[in-house]
Amino acid sequence: MTVINTIKTKMSDSLFLTIIYTLGHFIIAILCVKLITGASLKIATLDALIEPAVNSIWFYVLHRIYSNYKSKK
Repeated sequence: MTVINTIKTKMSDSLFLTIIYTLGHFIIAILCVKLITGASLKIATLDALIEPAVNSIWFYVLHRIYSNYKSKK
């Protein structure tokens, strides 16, 4: 069993997807801020940590709401 499979079996799909989404978002956000604004790597990283942290909470809540709605149908 791989590490990813072990993690997936230990947590809900919503939480696993949230973690993967957040990691990808960090990388994309750093690159975008750095390339678009020319900001330093430190500032780009700070922005990339704060904004996706808020987005990951939103995504988790959204997924939970959707899952609850879907299961009621």
